[in-house]
Amino acid sequence: MLNIVLFEPEIPQNTGNIGRTCVATNTRLHLIGPLGFRIDEKALKRAGMDYWKDLDVIVYDDYYDFCEKNPDVKIYYGTTKAKHRYTDVTFEDDCYIMFGKESAGIPEEILVKNPDTCIRIPMLDHIRSLNLSNSVAIVLYEALRQHDFAGMQSEGELHRLHWNE
Repeated sequence: MLNIVLFEPEIPQNTGNIGRTCVATNTRLHLIGPLGFRIDEKALKRAGMDYWKDLDVIVYDDYYDFCEKNPDVKIYYGTTKAKHRYTDVTFEDDCYIMFGKESAGIPEEILVKNPDTCIRIPMLDHIRSLNLSNSVAIVLYEALRQHDFAGMQSEGELHRLHWNE
């Protein structure tokens, strides 16, 4: 199972959207506090719609709590400061992919200790960053693609009509 980690997320709508994506992909969500919202906040659940109840989510007090409860796991760090692109790595099926808070990202003290697993999404140099929810979706779906979308629905069905064969 893949794992998405949010380091001190601040905006409940982003976390709600990410939670919905995690439910749709059978991905565990890890939230590292302090959070910028309450876990029972309406905006969080509204963005996650009725999927929040199905979310596999673990909340940690802080980064040290996360590290203590997840020793020796492979973590990729999504950051605009990385040398490697997210498409340059091979995601293990049980890896963790961490993203930082909306206003500041992952602290550089963490990044400098992990240069080989810091990854970035290419973008124009005058753009500061992408939306957190969009960034998670881009990288998560690349990891899923690398595993041939194992266990996921491969075809969609129309509601009223049928595809022409």
